[in-house]
Order: sequence, then C-alpha cells, then structure tokens
Amino acid sequence: MLICLPPSEGKTPAPDDGAPVDLAALTAPELTAQREAVLDALATASARDDATAVLKVGAGLAEEVARNTRLRTAPTAPATDVYTGVLYAAAGLGDLAGEAAARAADDVRIFSGLWGVVAPSDRIPAYRLSMGVTLPGVGGLATAWRPHLTAALAERAAGDVVVDCRSSAYVSAWKPATTGDHAAEWVTVRVVREADGERTVVSHNAKHTRGVLTGHLLRRRAAPPTSATGLLAAARELDGEVIGTQVGTGLSYRMVAAELHEATGARRPHTLELVIA
Repeated sequence: MLICLPPSEGKTPAPDDGAPVDLAALTAPELTAQREAVLDALATASARDDATAVLKVGAGLAEEVARNTRLRTAPTAPATDVYTGVLYAAAGLGDLAGEAAARAADDVRIFSGLWGVVAPSDRIPAYRLSMGVTLPGVGGLATAWRPHLTAALAERAAGDVVVDCRSSAYVSAWKPATTGDHAAEWVTVRVVREADGERTVVSHNAKHTRGVLTGHLLRRRAAPPTSATGLLAAARELDGEVIGTQVGTGLSYRMVAAELHEATGARRPHTLELVIA
C-alpha cells in the first residue's frame, strides 16, 4: 500500500538545536532540483511587502511567512513532529516503533507545496506554503510539481493500492495511473456520518477518522493490503470501535461500516466510504 497524506495547515517549529535541512537526504532525492527552485522562490516571495497575499494567508500569519526567508538555516525535526493537527494526532505516526515505523517509512508519503513529498522521518523545518498557491517564478505549485511527482512515485505505486487521504489541491499535484504499465488501484477515503438513516459528509471528524485508519493500517499485524478489496477488509476491522469524540458535544462516535464504491470512469479513483455514528 501507499498512503498519501496532506500536510497539516499549521506546522510546529523544531527545537532550536535541530540541524538545518539537508535536501539531498530527503526521501525521493530526484526531487532535489525542484525543491531548490521552490525554496528559493518561496524565500523571495516571503520577503515581499505583499507576501501574505501572495501566499494566500491572513495578516496574522506574517511572522510565519517571514520565517520562510530563513528556511535553509532553520532547525529541523522529523515531519511527524512538524506536521500537527487532527489527522496526525489520530494517526500517531510519531509514536510508531519497530515494524510499524518501518512500514510507515515505506508506505506513507506526505505531500507538500514546498518539498513535493516527504516520508514521516524526513527532517524538515516549519514553513508556510500550501499547494494551492501560485508562486512567482514557479507558477501554480500543483502544476509545477506534477511531472516531478509522477516520475518519483509512478514505480512505487505500480501494482499496489494507493490509499488517498489528501485534499483536492494535493490530489491535483499527483494522480496515480489507473491504466498502463504503472497502474495502481487508487482509492480515496471519504467519511460520512449516519443519523436517522441519513448520511452526511463531515469535515473535522473526517480528518480524525482518516488518521485513525492510517494508524490502524500501519499497526495491524497482518501484511499491508495491496488491493482495494484488501483495503476494505482491513478498514472493516475497525467496525464497531469507538474512534473519536465529536467536536462541541464531547460525545464519542464509532465506525459502523466501511463500503467500497467502484470508480465511475477511467483515471478516476474508487472510494472507500467510512461511516461513523
């Protein structure tokens, strides 16, 4: 399996004694040249008077944007410590050890507007840049990264199941091939709440549930799934389990079902629907 995660919107700065980033040491070193180009363009854009507008963030994040000008010398920490938020807290990637940690290193890729993709243990500094930005000197980041990510990930995904937990901007940067020599079974993960016979899409709890699924796939004793049906079977191991707490009410919720919906056309993903109640 190949689990594709989005970065968290907020990033936690590394301790001051962390070493600076070593681009050549990051996963997929063939992305180094593009990482260099984006890093330089981001530093230039972040020094502009209109930097927050260029990067599509509020004025209250001006300090984080200014930090982008110092990323080459900024301290680093493992990506699992830098990326924080609901999905990452639920997945517990930083707490993995032994076989589960090795599985995460092989099977998890975190997508980034700055780095392209990183593995959980890759050491990076905190930064502010989303994939939806059009960066002066580089262009739209999803478009700019697409050929590089295709070259870096096509062989890894081929013949496997891609478990896609990303948001749309990051999906735009790389879509697995579903036909041809590098075909994979591409499955997006959707979370819905069931109440009184009705199912509705959720947001906060969706991130948490995707994190729970990620953690489960990495920690379970069985071999990783390599097909959409294998992924469905693994997800159904969570049926009936209390997996989280609703925001606002404090009430717990369970996963009550997992269903696989077939792709509706070529180059489109299957959908793994996780139902919570």
